[in-house]
Amino acid sequence: MKPLLLLTALIISSSFGYTQKDTINVLFLGNSYIGVNNLPKMVHDVASSAGTVINYDSNTPGGYTLQLHSTNATSIQKIKAGDLDFVVLQEQSQLPSFPTNQVQTDVYPYAVALNSMINSNNPCAETVFYMTWGRKNGDSGNCPNWPPVCTYDGMDSLLNLRYTTMANANSAILSPVGALWHYLRDNRPDIELYSADESHPSLAGSYAAACSFFSVLTRKDPTLITDDLGLPPHEAEIIRTVAKAVLYDDFVKWNVGSFNPISKLIADTAGNHIVSFTNTSNYSNEFLWDFGDGNTSTDENPNHTYSVPGLFTITLIASNCGNYPDTISINHAVHFSASIHGINSQSNIAIYPNPFSANVYIDVNELVNLKILNATGKFILEIKQFNGGKIDFNDFRKGVYLCLLTNEKGLKYSKKVVKY
Repeated sequence: MKPLLLLTALIISSSFGYTQKDTINVLFLGNSYIGVNNLPKMVHDVASSAGTVINYDSNTPGGYTLQLHSTNATSIQKIKAGDLDFVVLQEQSQLPSFPTNQVQTDVYPYAVALNSMINSNNPCAETVFYMTWGRKNGDSGNCPNWPPVCTYDGMDSLLNLRYTTMANANSAILSPVGALWHYLRDNRPDIELYSADESHPSLAGSYAAACSFFSVLTRKDPTLITDDLGLPPHEAEIIRTVAKAVLYDDFVKWNVGSFNPISKLIADTAGNHIVSFTNTSNYSNEFLWDFGDGNTSTDENPNHTYSVPGLFTITLIASNCGNYPDTISINHAVHFSASIHGINSQSNIAIYPNPFSANVYIDVNELVNLKILNATGKFILEIKQFNGGKIDFNDFRKGVYLCLLTNEKGLKYSKKVVKY
């Protein structure tokens, strides 16, 4: 009779971590809101002051939309060049604040198209949506036909909503520059964020954007930045502190880390001492398994053969191109069940671990009568119609015990076990 393999599992730990890269490759696709003050270089410079190298490329023609970028030869070529860690997408400054039906037609489909192009050509890259801000006194040009944009607050709230929708729909990150601006407008009106046209950013406005992108791209605290980039030091310090409070201290709100790998697994008996592992991890493409018996695997869904019964700690580390590894460890009790039909098969019965500290597992594939005797020969436990499983010794003292198994034919098997 072939031994039967039974499996029980208990999750004992799960851990999550960030891998902070020293060099990051970023592509910025947008328009003059990125081009003014050369935002990509500002991001590079503040990151450098905090010990991270950000290599950047960009395509930012004035007034460009996501729709135009989706067919622009330069944008497509830069996406397809590959080797990117992040691609930043910024829509034309007014378009996301327009009526819902217009946004659904003119904005969302092209966010999806660009994100799909990014994922297809850069499987290790993450998409970042650049949340912009409402104009200083609202959008006067569109106000008569669309009253919600007549004020800064109305326009800004729509931009926040639409960029959040795009990020969530595309499993992407938000760089909430508009939210930083909103906080600064409300709490530090002495810091001028707008240029003279009341739309584009001043140097301080771009500095806020640079702090936001630094934190999103590096997962680092923006107060680590030491380069003021020509701003008065007290203004730069205020902006960094606000970026920490609005963004870094609330990463989950902006999807930072929300789509990082999550390790999950299912273990099933496959016969002949083989355990079949199904990997159900999310947002991951690289895996490392440790089966708890000295063997490992990098397969996505491995099978593993155990040579002995026992408790094994199975560990799975899932990552996305080696980034943001997430670890889960599960305790599995692997049981080799055997029959006690006949004296010759008694040696195949498994009683383990021995010695033990709390519990003993007994494997047998037929109904038996189980008795536990202490060192004086006194019966301390009896289980009738026992077909294998865990015996809890937590209420028993340390010492030597005898496990006595008797089947329906009267055949007996006994073994001494030691609790320490």
